[in-house]
Amino acid sequence: MASRSRTSARWAARAALACVLGAVAVLVAVVGAGGFLVLAIGLAGLALTAAGTWWVVSHHGAVRLAGALLVIAAPAGVVVGYARADLWPAALGALALWAVAVACARSALRRARPHDGMRAVVATRPRHAVLIMNPKSGGGKVGRFGLVERAEALGAEVVLLDTAAHVDIADLARRAVAEGADLLGVAGGDGTQALVAEVAAEHDLPFLVISAGTRNHFAMDLGLDRGNPAACLDALTDGEELRVDLGVVGGRTFVNTASFGAYAEIVQSPEYRDAKAGSALDALPGLLLGNAGHPLEVVLADGTRLTAQQALLVSNNPYTAPEPTAVGNRRPRLDGATLGVVGIRVGNASQAAAVALRGGRAAGLRALTAPRVVVDADTERIAVAVDGEALRLPTPVTCAVRPGALRVLVPRGRPGAPPAAPAADWREVVRLALGRPRRSPRSG
Repeated sequence: MASRSRTSARWAARAALACVLGAVAVLVAVVGAGGFLVLAIGLAGLALTAAGTWWVVSHHGAVRLAGALLVIAAPAGVVVGYARADLWPAALGALALWAVAVACARSALRRARPHDGMRAVVATRPRHAVLIMNPKSGGGKVGRFGLVERAEALGAEVVLLDTAAHVDIADLARRAVAEGADLLGVAGGDGTQALVAEVAAEHDLPFLVISAGTRNHFAMDLGLDRGNPAACLDALTDGEELRVDLGVVGGRTFVNTASFGAYAEIVQSPEYRDAKAGSALDALPGLLLGNAGHPLEVVLADGTRLTAQQALLVSNNPYTAPEPTAVGNRRPRLDGATLGVVGIRVGNASQAAAVALRGGRAAGLRALTAPRVVVDADTERIAVAVDGEALRLPTPVTCAVRPGALRVLVPRGRPGAPPAAPAADWREVVRLALGRPRRSPRSG
């Protein structure tokens, strides 16, 4: 099986390189009519769009308006440029071949690095499961999917949160343990999941994730069915256990991420929940240009330093792509005993364009891993968004990982996490295509 996987990876890598050569050939074939111009116009359009986006998010008034016009005009200019030079056939042909090349490259890298998944062990059926459910979570998924009735039919005790009053969810979970609960579970968002997961880990009890939140990132990376939360309850009768890590920030547990800097400052705003886009656009200029907020000083366990960061994302195990906003970004494992660390420092339009063009290879974006991270700033308390919840913690803030701290009960019959497609590392693709052994990964 391993030999077959290596062979298929090699052929996928060769297909990727063939498509790259094909794209180059298309451009060379029309060089007299402007083959180089196809590439130049496309890259210029991308860079100008990125610069315009930077002006939109980092300025107010006339500069923001100019940026918005540039975001519209740059792609339109690419279209007009291709049309006037009659370069559409070459542009579309080269773009199609490049897209196929990237898909083949990522497929090759995925096959060359087989993902075995997190190891599951046999679980005993709980005798006294206590499930905490938020009726408003995910737009009312608890009621829409009949989760209370389904859980009680399976013998679980359901605690329905009173959303009209402040409820100490961790205290509810601790009382449930004191009254004999041998499993804790949550139907709610990732922030609520983290609060109860911390109590479950404290008492070494299994924890049940019910995907009733809005985004359900934790459930996705556990391989649960996000489209049908009721399917998660099958774990009560036919389940198995996964041992996963938990993140800790300033003594508080998180299951997904702890964010510092620009995003964390924005979510502190009382207006953010009701008008997210407007609040963000209003706050970003001051945060990005240094007139508001506090630059972050970051030290990793091995001594690596990130200075004057505008934003920092610390995740419970690293995400596949370094870019936090990458489409379909997820964590291939939750049991790697490490934190993912992504720092962002962009000070002008050219640096924003570099991030757009080079992604994780740009100087303004750093992606690392570490078991421990210390975040400091020139203020006594700093904004932190922990699994989306707004907090202010005393500086310096220490983030750490608790390896295998949480026993998660999952149904045997679950969709599973889709294989993570790695970024296209072309040097690695060439090595695969030539049949050379994979290079040893560098630490840090």
